[in-house]
Amino acid sequence: MGIIKSTVVVGQKPPKKILKEARKAARYPINYTADCPPSTPEALKEFAQLAAERDRRKRNKQ
Repeated sequence: MGIIKSTVVVGQKPPKKILKEARKAARYPINYTADCPPSTPEALKEFAQLAAERDRRKRNKQ
C-alpha cells in the first residue's frame, strides 16, 4: 500500500475513488516499528496543545 494524496477544496466532496481507497485502508491493522512506535499519552497531549496553539494563532491573524 502506498500514500495517496488528494486536494479537496472547502465545500467540495472527495472523489468516490479516494473515499473507497480510504475506507479500504482504514481496515488494515497498524504495524508499529522501531522507526514508528506508538504514541504515548504524554506525546498525544503535547500534540493536542501544539495544535490548539496553532489554531489560536491562525484566528488572531484573521
